[in-house]
Amino acid sequence: MKVIIISGRSGSGKSSCLHLLEDLGYYCVDNVPVALIPQLITHLQKGVSKVAISIDVRNIPEDEETINEIIATLKKQDAEPEIFYLDAEDHALLKRYTETRRKHPLTNQQRSLTEAISEEKKLLLPIAHLADLKIDTTDYNLYELREAISVRLNEQDKQFSLLIQSFGFKYGVPIDSDYVFDIRCLPNPYWHQELRPYNGLEQPIINFLEQFEDVEQYFQDLVQFLDTWIPKFKASNRSYMTISIGCTGGRHRSVYLVNRLYEHYLQHRQNVQIRHREL
Repeated sequence: MKVIIISGRSGSGKSSCLHLLEDLGYYCVDNVPVALIPQLITHLQKGVSKVAISIDVRNIPEDEETINEIIATLKKQDAEPEIFYLDAEDHALLKRYTETRRKHPLTNQQRSLTEAISEEKKLLLPIAHLADLKIDTTDYNLYELREAISVRLNEQDKQFSLLIQSFGFKYGVPIDSDYVFDIRCLPNPYWHQELRPYNGLEQPIINFLEQFEDVEQYFQDLVQFLDTWIPKFKASNRSYMTISIGCTGGRHRSVYLVNRLYEHYLQHRQNVQIRHREL
């Protein structure tokens, strides 16, 4: 039995994720106490092959060991558990709550919404550390979130899913990253006034970066590193991997290098996705 446990901060998109999985044929249950999950799976095993369970901060144990024990119990029940963790930047969560006027589960007369959002992150650390897949929903609308989850889940071929994304350090490091590479040491087209309007997908930036040996050397070293370690991730039963490459603004160098990596791995792997966060 396939079991997906969905968690993350309130307002990050857990309900949307659960609805998508329901559309994909999963038996979905919302807000189950973590300690009761093994009993639920035992009850469902005879007639259900795919289950998705959403849990929020009110149902999370205080330590990772308890969650590890529950995951181990599920495996003994011949279940295949995976944890999806959704999150977003504080400002995005605050904006969503302000717009919907919903009540945050941790707010009360003594705790403001801002404080509740911050506290929730601390309380969810045990399950965040164990997540098989992390998704940063800060810049996603509902349809983009559903598409991202659908593609990463890859129901059709069950292949190892590789996401390569560019970003700008000035806007923060993506929280869903497995590996983060900093390429701010490479020549920067931004300092050439005539190149600023372009991005790393356009020929003027490509021509500029391709004239430097350091750029090519970084690309080759990166490919060599990833070719060595991606198989190690797969061997440890990981189904998803996110590689984030950042420059200062996330429009020139990182976009160029991510696009080259995407084209490289597209020739060797089936489930490769690309995302340019700042574009």
